[in-house]
Amino acid sequence: MPAPHNPFKAAIARGHVQLGCWLGLADPYVAEISAGAGFDWLLVDSEHAPNDLRSITAQLQVIAARGSHAMVRPPVGETWIIKQLLDAGAQSLLIPMVESAAQARDLVDAVTYPPHGVRGVGSALARASDFSAISDYLTTAREEICLIAQVENRKGMAELDEILAVEGLDGVFIGPADLAADMGFIGNPGDAEVQDAILDAIKRIVASGKAAGILTLDKALQQQCRALGASFIATEIDVTLFAHHMRMAARAASEHLKGTDAT
Repeated sequence: MPAPHNPFKAAIARGHVQLGCWLGLADPYVAEISAGAGFDWLLVDSEHAPNDLRSITAQLQVIAARGSHAMVRPPVGETWIIKQLLDAGAQSLLIPMVESAAQARDLVDAVTYPPHGVRGVGSALARASDFSAISDYLTTAREEICLIAQVENRKGMAELDEILAVEGLDGVFIGPADLAADMGFIGNPGDAEVQDAILDAIKRIVASGKAAGILTLDKALQQQCRALGASFIATEIDVTLFAHHMRMAARAASEHLKGTDAT
């Protein structure tokens, strides 16, 4: 029996658009609700959210029971944490702050078993192999792992063509917030110079034959990136959705009921 099929990897390889949502609330209940909402993929974030291996694993479990595909972003692209996430059952990884082809090649090695890579062989203990129930896991796992590099600063942009040439990398994801900050426009990813850099990067990624992705709440930029061929686009963030609607609800209640208390 081979490793489970990765529908997200297959879809972006064909250029079929996959729409996603960022999960930063670090809670399985929220992940389960989100997984049933209709998004193609959900990003479980541990770079800027209070997730650890156990909370990530719990979210992977509930997402797996629904219709969305789970991607995980570790805080750093280190071999040890990539190994743990893969063993926990993550099949798609988004690695932050990739700045060079050498770094990208190290990431490919980290998701690949020896003799071609350095991933530790411990699948007998792992959820990824269904606890040894997947007999061919060791020989088939790599085919279903989707590895995405996140390029989000000027150094990474300067090395983008070299990063795109790395075999075994499935796609490149542009991070507008960090890129804007590094370009001198912190808090303003909508600046024209930043937007031009983003769109130029999307064009180059698509032209290379790899999948292009982005997280942006800017609907115009979403459409522009899709028109250029971006195949995985995160359009929402659970934290901002929840915070926005909670504030709206509180404000509406106050406006509706203020002054109605008996005197």
